[in-house]
Amino acid sequence: MYKLDIGWPKIPEYFTGQTFCVAVDSLHGLVYVGQRGDNVPKVLVFSEEGYFLYSWNNTVEMPHGIFVLNTATDSSVWITDVGTGKYGHTVKQYSPSGKLMQILGTPGNAGSSLIPLQFDQPAEIFVEESGDIYVVDGDGGMNNRLLKLSNDYKEIWLTGTNGTGIGQFKIPHSVTVDPFGRVWVADRDNKRIQVFDKVTGEWLGSWSSCFSEDGPYSVRFTGNYKHLIVAQLNINRLAVLAAPPVGSIGDCVMVNTVQLADETKPHLVDVDMKSGAVYVAEIGAQQVQKYVPLS
Repeated sequence: MYKLDIGWPKIPEYFTGQTFCVAVDSLHGLVYVGQRGDNVPKVLVFSEEGYFLYSWNNTVEMPHGIFVLNTATDSSVWITDVGTGKYGHTVKQYSPSGKLMQILGTPGNAGSSLIPLQFDQPAEIFVEESGDIYVVDGDGGMNNRLLKLSNDYKEIWLTGTNGTGIGQFKIPHSVTVDPFGRVWVADRDNKRIQVFDKVTGEWLGSWSSCFSEDGPYSVRFTGNYKHLIVAQLNINRLAVLAAPPVGSIGDCVMVNTVQLADETKPHLVDVDMKSGAVYVAEIGAQQVQKYVPLS
């Protein structure tokens, strides 16, 4: 179903750190990469053709997840920062050029509070066009929860505690929303994907049968919402899963897999909803690779 685009990016040497996350702005043909390391730019911006455009470093410590939001009037880049310094434990909104616009959380302070809002190693974020925000918090800290926030950053609902039961999490690592009112969460260390009602936060179902070998690190839909792309870091694999019909979650069906090289370690992915291309942030290979659908 997918083949590697060996010409993306044109100059891989721009990857100078560990590449943890990638986000596609399909409206403007841009690809944002979050990387970690000392004295490296934390955000790299490429064109979808693979040309390096620019980088920025302002107030980002340890990027974990990244997301691009396009509205009718502007676009912005959201980054979850799991750093332990003065900018860490936050979710931040930037302009495309890297200007800091908004900080959610209490910078430098991990916590579980909702007023004021606090995170502990927030893993990933998904923002709807309405401005509603979904955050999975977090990547191994004290919190194992999924938060829905309004566009003025107030809690709409919150679900999840640490555990293996229904609606509980062990490292909720990635989150996405489908057009049918469902929120999908990669519950990494429980080796399952859990699904919730977008309006109420009610648990709708879970998938675990596809993840006996390794838990899901990412959840992203393909452009037609017929499949989910899931990275499995420890077995260096992308799984292509069939999206369920509306009204039923059912069981997991693995349609295809893309086997990556040993020690590639795919961490998070994003999908270009226009072209269908899948971008994979690989912390082992320290690169982002682009896979294009076979027509």
